[in-house]
Amino acid sequence: MGHTSLEKIIALQKKTSHIRNLCILAHVDHGKTTLADSLVASNGIISSRLAGKLRYLDSREDEQIRGITMKSSAISLQYTTGNEYLINLIDSPGHVDFSSEVSTAVRLCDGAIVVVDAVEGVCPQTQVVLRQAWLENIRPVLVINKIDRLIVELKLTSQEAFTHLQKILEQVNAVTGSLFTSKVLEERAEKDAEAQSSCTENSSADQVYDWSAGLEETDDSDLYFSPDRGNVVFASAIDGWGFSIHQFAEMYSQKMGIRSSVLLKTLWGDFYLNAKAKKIMKGAQSKGKKPLFVQLVLDNIWNMYDAVVTRRDKEKVEKMVTSLGLKVMSRDLRHSDPKVLLSAICSQWLPVSRAVLSMVCEKLPCPAEISAERVEKLMSVGARRFDSLPEKTQELKKGECTAPVIVFVSKMFAVDSKALPQNKQRPLTQEEIAQRRELARQRHAERQAANQSAESPGSADAGRTSTPAGYIPKALSVKAAVEEENKEHFVAFARVYSGVVRKGQKVFVLGPKYNPSLALRLPEGCSVADVLPSIPHMACCTVDSLYLLMGRELEELDEVPSGNVLGIGGMEEFILKSATISTSPACPPFTPLNFEATPIVRVAVEPKHPSEMPKLVRGMRLLNQADPCAEVLIQETGEHVLVTAGEVHLQRCLDDLRERFAKIEISASEPIIPFRETVIRPPKMDMVNEDLGKQQKVAVIHQVKEEQMKNPEGIQVDSTGLVTLTTSNKMATVGVRAIPLPEEVTRLLEDNVELIRTMEQFSLFAWEDKTLDINQKILENIQDFKVKLESNLQGHKWKEAVERIWAFGPRRCGPNILLNNIEGYRRPSVWQCLEREKETERAEIRDFDNSIVSGFQLAALSGPMCEEPLMGVCFSVETWHMKLSAPPLAQQDSVNEDSQPAEPSNDDQSESSDVHETSSNRSRSRVEAAGGSVDCYGPFSGQLIAAMKDACRFAFQAKPQRLMAAMYTCEIMATAEVLGRMYAVLSKREGRVLQEEMKEGTDMFIIKAVLPVAESFGFADEIRKRTSGLASPQLVFSHWEVISSDPFWVPTTEEEYLHFGEKADSTNQTLKYMNAVRRRKGLYVEEKIVEHAEKQRTLSKNK
Repeated sequence: MGHTSLEKIIALQKKTSHIRNLCILAHVDHGKTTLADSLVASNGIISSRLAGKLRYLDSREDEQIRGITMKSSAISLQYTTGNEYLINLIDSPGHVDFSSEVSTAVRLCDGAIVVVDAVEGVCPQTQVVLRQAWLENIRPVLVINKIDRLIVELKLTSQEAFTHLQKILEQVNAVTGSLFTSKVLEERAEKDAEAQSSCTENSSADQVYDWSAGLEETDDSDLYFSPDRGNVVFASAIDGWGFSIHQFAEMYSQKMGIRSSVLLKTLWGDFYLNAKAKKIMKGAQSKGKKPLFVQLVLDNIWNMYDAVVTRRDKEKVEKMVTSLGLKVMSRDLRHSDPKVLLSAICSQWLPVSRAVLSMVCEKLPCPAEISAERVEKLMSVGARRFDSLPEKTQELKKGECTAPVIVFVSKMFAVDSKALPQNKQRPLTQEEIAQRRELARQRHAERQAANQSAESPGSADAGRTSTPAGYIPKALSVKAAVEEENKEHFVAFARVYSGVVRKGQKVFVLGPKYNPSLALRLPEGCSVADVLPSIPHMACCTVDSLYLLMGRELEELDEVPSGNVLGIGGMEEFILKSATISTSPACPPFTPLNFEATPIVRVAVEPKHPSEMPKLVRGMRLLNQADPCAEVLIQETGEHVLVTAGEVHLQRCLDDLRERFAKIEISASEPIIPFRETVIRPPKMDMVNEDLGKQQKVAVIHQVKEEQMKNPEGIQVDSTGLVTLTTSNKMATVGVRAIPLPEEVTRLLEDNVELIRTMEQFSLFAWEDKTLDINQKILENIQDFKVKLESNLQGHKWKEAVERIWAFGPRRCGPNILLNNIEGYRRPSVWQCLEREKETERAEIRDFDNSIVSGFQLAALSGPMCEEPLMGVCFSVETWHMKLSAPPLAQQDSVNEDSQPAEPSNDDQSESSDVHETSSNRSRSRVEAAGGSVDCYGPFSGQLIAAMKDACRFAFQAKPQRLMAAMYTCEIMATAEVLGRMYAVLSKREGRVLQEEMKEGTDMFIIKAVLPVAESFGFADEIRKRTSGLASPQLVFSHWEVISSDPFWVPTTEEEYLHFGEKADSTNQTLKYMNAVRRRKGLYVEEKIVEHAEKQRTLSKNK
């Protein structure tokens, strides 16, 4: 890139109204990077002949090999249309595994170019990117790409192509419409809820609810894509042409003498040209006439392709070239490939860069036009409302010229030392060349003098002294330089939202959990330079260097004004993945990014040579920082686990570890497939779909009795599944029952993890006599959550269950519940944050209450089947007795020893067995403990935790147990001829087809299916191989599903014996999964290694 244009870009960065920050979004292989190439070529950075072939923004080697983009990369371009504009363009991936990279790009932009393939239309990922753009409040424009495929591949006529393009536009608008509708209805529902709460008197009157009212009032005209609005471009990026209707309107207004404003309105739609009357009339379709768009626009392009590509008619081509007034080089006319000639003509006649960039400059907002709604959304973290933020913080929204610096870093990306501008080779100046020449002369003279002195007699010592003293250090310094050269540097991918960032400036780095209200405690008018008290999630640092991102290159800058995208160096010590940087401590951290893909694929990684373990640990730390979606964990077993979003993502992470970050040979395990364990209601059908008769029930009862015989000492299991267990010191007895939770409740618990965490935090603060301020919006959400739970837990057995919830688990916020069904024990509710307004009498907490909860947490974290977490299980504690020796003074009135295990009494559970401790008297009870009372942290506490954990596990085993598998939703686009082969692959891998529909106007089918994650490895490759590349699946993690077959099943009824044989030889898939997990974890696996030893083959057979 030329030096002059760098200076021009620096000048343009200061004109905020002439900056456009945009990203290119689309489904995989819809032509984003090819389109970006055409835009980059317009600035002379690459040759226009190579545009589309070079894929300049795919700078990684594996991106070039695979032909897909894997990371978002930015480049700054300039474009002149009367005014000069600076365009910060970010190219993003389309593959579902890298959708986290799309989130990082979308956050930094004000607008987006959505690219849609003219043949494939709206695909799953197109819907995802439109939703991401909608959630971030950025304005999209549309490019319908690959129109040449309609001519060359589908061989459509211009009339058919027009109908097809209309359908694609309708599909895109339908997605936008559904997003808009859901938003309006949500807002309407909120307003109605407020109105209802304010006037409840009239509630008795019958109300007719009109859903459409809110939609009719709201103006949505600016949301949709339409060519006559100028927010749609039709293009073929590979052939280098593209146009908007404006260009043809202006062209034909001069030729035909019709005003361009009239042509603009009529070129797209049901209008035709009446040649006799020389008028534009409506109703082309009903009268069987050619629409204007076909006649004036598409026909010309179709004729061009017909003359150049299909018939190769030289005379016609020359005629076209002269009539259009273009200059085509004779070598292009003689070229054997007609596409070369086509792109030479089209790139002059309708250059795609001009069409797209002029649309971007006209239709997308500049950074100064950022909507107030978006600012508030960015500044309101979690459930904090903008109004609830401190006043100082709210003032930042105005963003005056003297405003503090606010920068958002969306990701960190790794750069080689060689790529940094300060390490690049640059042309030498005349003075430097003269200096080097002088140095070389001096060295030569020294060498000659040394040689002469060595030749002179008796000068061995002199020769020895003449060797340069710093010889070895020189070698060492070379080694150090090489190491420095190979070192990875991290650059923060960021955007300035306010103020001017300067090199060497001191700033605050605010983590995602930083609370701006803490900044108010700091002295008034303090700056980063002052020595400040440490505040959680806030660090101070200096901006090392600022970079202009130019695709594969970086250019150094001294300052960057607001509204620009930039790279910041030297932040690796302070930022892990994303952060907010500001010079004001009152600045709130920006809302975290919305990631569409959930990391689900895990592998354990270890070095080939154990001595290189420190290098692997360092490499994994760097990888974790460089990839927005990858996660790095160290499990209890000591394994280093890498969690990624899918197979392609996993492969890229492993390659990065080997070649860039760790630079060692590593071996990765087979993917670790996550499972969950659950219980279900007793099934009503057996394995051959027969009703379970008395015969089966008898068999089940016998089975239960046999299992009871197996139970260890001190455990009783009754026929209802109640497990009673006594601790080893015989001082406590716990009775627990496991109940399956309804599916809706499990889903509700999964979706509200953050709310449960907040409730748990509040309870913890209350337990320590502190108060936690909770925003009103969160309290409303918790109330809604409670109401939904109550509505889903209906029936006799769930009576008042919501009020009696003791804890959630595992990790105090998971999808399992512990219920308190102990008679006479009322403990503080988990919903106490909702009840803080009501001054209720304080419920007392029994001693060892925490031990019971800890036992439940441990049981929920690793189930009895294969030590995987539980899901959708409710443990109801029905009895809990303790026989504890109290201090001698209190013995007379409070102790009433029971020799046998006490039954629950209706009055306050016999005082003898329970010692109560209120949260406020906690410290007092500890003092009493020293005097001989109960020690809540002594060895007995551990015994109770172990007893509770075992009781939960036995209660779980007393019910029908099942595994739950993680499921992908799989969307496949395929032609009719490969459907059969695709279904074969799906059924072989336990997939289930949910929906199959044909895409209008094409021979493509869209198949939606679900597939277990356990069966998905190698699925995409197999589908491609079997269908000769005609079908490629998109896999996205969807949900957890119960595997219906019982892993411990053995045939019991006659029908099952007849169908499955005595040993049930057909493989039990669930058992296979379970044993695989147990084997991986080093647990005992019950399996026969040799079935029939006497039948083994002898070697004599081979002779």
